[in-house]
Amino acid sequence: MEKLFKLKEHGTNVRTEIVAGITTFLAMAYILAVNPNYLGGIEGASPSAIFTATAISAAIATLCMAFFANYPVALASGMGLNAFFAFTVCGAMGYSYKVALTAVLVEGIIFMLLSLFKFREALVNQIPANLKLGITAGIGLFITIIALINSGVVINNDSTLVGVGDFARPEFVLSIVGLVIIGVLHHYKVPGYILLGILATWLLGIVAQLVGWYAVDPANGVYSLIPSFTASSFAAPAMFQFDFGFVKDNLASFLFVVFTFLYTDIFDTAGTLIGVAEKGNLLDEDGKLPRAGGALMADAVGTVVGACLGTSTVTSYVESSAGVAAGGRTGLTAVTTAVMFLISIIFAPIFLAIPSFATTPAMLYVGLLMLSSVKKMSFDGDIADVIGGFLAIVIMPFTYSIATGIMFGMIAWVVLKLCTGKVKDISPIMWVSVALFAIYIATQVMN
Repeated sequence: MEKLFKLKEHGTNVRTEIVAGITTFLAMAYILAVNPNYLGGIEGASPSAIFTATAISAAIATLCMAFFANYPVALASGMGLNAFFAFTVCGAMGYSYKVALTAVLVEGIIFMLLSLFKFREALVNQIPANLKLGITAGIGLFITIIALINSGVVINNDSTLVGVGDFARPEFVLSIVGLVIIGVLHHYKVPGYILLGILATWLLGIVAQLVGWYAVDPANGVYSLIPSFTASSFAAPAMFQFDFGFVKDNLASFLFVVFTFLYTDIFDTAGTLIGVAEKGNLLDEDGKLPRAGGALMADAVGTVVGACLGTSTVTSYVESSAGVAAGGRTGLTAVTTAVMFLISIIFAPIFLAIPSFATTPAMLYVGLLMLSSVKKMSFDGDIADVIGGFLAIVIMPFTYSIATGIMFGMIAWVVLKLCTGKVKDISPIMWVSVALFAIYIATQVMN
């Protein structure tokens, strides 16, 4: 262990690293309940196969992080990225599960090349800070509205587009109660507070079912909350479900999806790695991340592996900071978390019985964390930065599309720079991005 992870050099020991790894797992294990809820409803995907793919891809990617970079950072299917996959690409845009997986695969390969040739830093640095922060905040609001819809708190209203749901429904009540539980657990610094909030909400749902408040009605999509320990709960991942034929006939639309995945993945990864490293005092004297190449490659490999297994983009988790706070400083923390993900496969029936209203509190809390990026935004500076960031925030939830939010934000930023005589501020990356978006818009208009 000492030779592999240099424990003494990092001022830690085996026991501390293992405890930290378990802490990280508890902090991010909610994805094992959320991802099957998100992706399992897509035609061609099954919740049990998605669960297995989520657990295995998380384990493989986290092991890569441990051995490529020796960092206490865990990875899994990313929140926001999975929402874009399920509700925009396969929902609003109407693409198939296989097409979405193909886009994730291509994005992962591009990310690998960018990491290998060190282009990622240039890509991140050439996108305006306000726009990056606006995109993160917008994704937070996008996750929030999805969560509120899933739990029946927000419903369709023909007059106002959206309205408030039925206060008497158990899904409505328990989802809000669950958020309160998470808030209380966070206040008292209880490890794994998000996962515990999900489990508490689910258990309250089971009580509601037993007393007759929550009425099981499979014909209307209301299923029993009591886990069924049957063979159907366990399923192998759906391997290599790709559709390259679609790419040839719909190149502009496909690239639009790929670059949205890529942008979001890069921002998530860069922000998470720096944030976790800063918390664990892992940055060097210049504030840079040592072994960044290995960490980025682990993220990219995780995405490719996840696509091959049948799940959405795998990325570094900010919840890794929970393990760092518990003393984790090396890859042994990540190894422990990876092992926990593999062990979790045994508990598939439990995770698969957790309903969407029980995962709503976790989604709302993650949405809150992402929306907090707005605090770092500048609303008094360059007007292109202000409006570009603002549009990225508001367009995502109101059009139900992360991609559209990014597109509006970037196009507005470039147009305003042109109109205010600041052409020199427009980087090559922004020119290329806007050109791709323009091509996409033209193909939609012509169709």
